Amino acid sequence: MLALSARELGLDVTVIDPNPDAPAKVAARHVTAEYLSPEAVAALRTVDVVTYEFENVPEEATRKLAEHVPVHPSPSALAVAQDRLREKTTFQALGIDTPRFVQVDTAADALRAFGEIGPLVLKTRRFGYDGKGQAVVRSAAEAARAFETIGSAPAIAEELLTFDREVSALVCRAADGQLAAYPVTHNVHRQGMLAISEAPAEIPDEMATRALAAARTLAEHFSYVGVLALELFCVGDRLLANEFAPRVHNSGHWTLEGAKTSQFENHLRAVCGLPLGSAELLLPSVMVNLIGKVPSAAELLSLPDVHLHDYGKAPRAGRKVGHVTARAPTSEEARRLAAEIERIVQEAAGAA
Repeated sequence: MLALSARELGLDVTVIDPNPDAPAKVAARHVTAEYLSPEAVAALRTVDVVTYEFENVPEEATRKLAEHVPVHPSPSALAVAQDRLREKTTFQALGIDTPRFVQVDTAADALRAFGEIGPLVLKTRRFGYDGKGQAVVRSAAEAARAFETIGSAPAIAEELLTFDREVSALVCRAADGQLAAYPVTHNVHRQGMLAISEAPAEIPDEMATRALAAARTLAEHFSYVGVLALELFCVGDRLLANEFAPRVHNSGHWTLEGAKTSQFENHLRAVCGLPLGSAELLLPSVMVNLIGKVPSAAELLSLPDVHLHDYGKAPRAGRKVGHVTARAPTSEEARRLAAEIERIVQEAAGAA
């Protein structure tokens, strides 16, 4: 989606991806190589700017490239996002509230963490995503086993919250400090994966203001360039930061049709030194992820103001293979469209 947006802006894109079937190759020059390989470094040393859309690219690769070419977002932001302990510590240092957390390096630490904070979620410090590398602990007996479940890797234990909803605050910051802030988005996860995003989130205006202020604080801390997504839990009138993504984000895919300027175009504008576009909402919007397979396009597109984005990926259980966006005059109508899209998706999954 970044490559497609780049083409509309007249930009030439080279993509490094070890997967020979990387979807971006339809709109970019694709170099099939590992991120730290000489081939990858050589291919990118001659470009004007480097960015990334996956936070598990090696930080070392971005630092090596930054010696020769501008890299946005910065390697320092990537390094913090890749380590949940550093991430939570950074939030607290910036005055951004978080759930209680404890560093866990051994099974004994996991047991102590349970004694200190009670029911918790044990998460690997690095490389977890879409629910992977996590285990819920509701008793002392489960604590040590949970550490083994996540591979006995360095971890962080976070209190298990009962929250009202999950939201994300997406901002795009330019090198000169210009900021475009998208409406706060309500996210629904199922089995650890994002299922639906709805914009604008139905939360008090004051809470939405605080969420965007926290995202801006984080972006300014890193002198950030590009799109940043901050995920938060709403617990009563509190906002607790969960994690941030130094990239365009799944919860912002609705912006392709729902905002004046999509997150993808604005990210490119920022990293290329172009003026940012408006992040204003056009209409209440929803995004439904397509997991496993893409259902009938004819049935989906028979719905009003619905747009299908098929990533061209091979079907596979648990894999994000596309998404659908929908707009409507009211949030209630947008939610009804999302429910109908989900019905079509679930029927297709049942017929597979």
